[in-house]
Amino acid sequence: MIWLVVWVVLLTLPVRAWSQSTGGPGDLLRLDEAVSLALQSNRAVKNAVVEIEKAEAQVRAAKTRRLPSPQVGLTEAYTLLPLDLSFKRGDLGTLPGVGPVPAEDTTIRQNPTFLTSLTAKVSQPLSQLYRIDLGIDQQEVSRDIARQSLRRERQTIVNQVKATYYQVVQSQSALEAAEEAIRSYRELVRVIEDQLKEQAVLRVDLLDVQNRLAGAELNALTTRHDLATRKEQLNYLLGRPADTDFGVSPVPEGGPIERDAAGAAAVALSQRPEIKQAGLQLKSAEYGLKVKKAEFIPDLSLVFGYLSPITSDVLPRNIAYVSLELSWEIFDWGRKRQEAAALRGAIDQAQRSLEDTRAQVELDVRSRLRKLEEAEVRVRVTQLGREAARERLRVTLNRYREKAALLRDVLQAQASLAGAEDQSQQGLLGLWTAHADLERALGAAE
Repeated sequence: MIWLVVWVVLLTLPVRAWSQSTGGPGDLLRLDEAVSLALQSNRAVKNAVVEIEKAEAQVRAAKTRRLPSPQVGLTEAYTLLPLDLSFKRGDLGTLPGVGPVPAEDTTIRQNPTFLTSLTAKVSQPLSQLYRIDLGIDQQEVSRDIARQSLRRERQTIVNQVKATYYQVVQSQSALEAAEEAIRSYRELVRVIEDQLKEQAVLRVDLLDVQNRLAGAELNALTTRHDLATRKEQLNYLLGRPADTDFGVSPVPEGGPIERDAAGAAAVALSQRPEIKQAGLQLKSAEYGLKVKKAEFIPDLSLVFGYLSPITSDVLPRNIAYVSLELSWEIFDWGRKRQEAAALRGAIDQAQRSLEDTRAQVELDVRSRLRKLEEAEVRVRVTQLGREAARERLRVTLNRYREKAALLRDVLQAQASLAGAEDQSQQGLLGLWTAHADLERALGAAE
């Protein structure tokens, strides 16, 4: 009898529980494996790692400014005036049997000509070391900022991977349910076609079921496309080819999480990379002001130099010397003071940015806690709705068996159950996503 077929077929329709495996074709990809792979291969994470390497290189480069600075130069010049080298009588001493050298006042002249000079100099900064050390400290702060940027990027990627993975699980489960519905409707169409030949049912019943079969096939196609798109998005986050196929595994239960708003905010304030980054930016601005103030100190260097006028017939060929070189910009038209004033403004901005970041983190944590609570309640509501829809379908099937209900009533009850199952799935997806968002808001370790 048709009621028995309907009973058997429709009982196969409810969607599988998400605690079961939802693996599809391809290698099985667990959530923890997806997170680990993303942290290793995601392009944005790799770029953040490169930023740290660049900052490390800048720190090493800044430290070399403490060391002596050797310089070599070669100059080709044309003298505009004659070079005169004058010696008075006896300037070079008196030789026995010869007398004073030179014997009379003498001038050696080199007419204007091209003169090639070789210079070499090694300068060791002295008073500049204070400013150099401040610059190194500022570069190290920039490196720490890059490290916090990496932490923030990693947490963002982890959150995106989890959210996308949950969507893949939901789409996979929905696709399995849609395919089961198609098989059930096809079997029902076959049975009703046989009954129609025996004139046991009306043609409108067949058309109604065929219409629902077409809708189920369309729903399966849409769901299949959604699943493919979400898998491609997850592959993108994992840094691998978009067409890499994989299956998904059951979503593990979330770990314990701080539910008290004040306690959760305190945890977030101690862990969120945004706050540490804002604090480091304030520190960097303070170092910038110190470096600018250090520019008022004169530059004093210890210098060892060597000069060789290679083509000169008058000047000595080798001149070596040791000196202290002092350089001081005694008047800068107020430039340094204005630049220092601008840096003080940057410090004020960084301080307010830190305070604003702390306030935003607290707001974010409280909002995520409320969303998690709402998601938990929504899951309970949708699960109750699903159970009610199942019971309603059972009652309608019994009434159909007793000829107290029409086939369309059974189909309507089944459609209501399918809708309740979908809402239950969406509720679970919302719960998992809310849990992941709260973990990120707390600054949980990636």
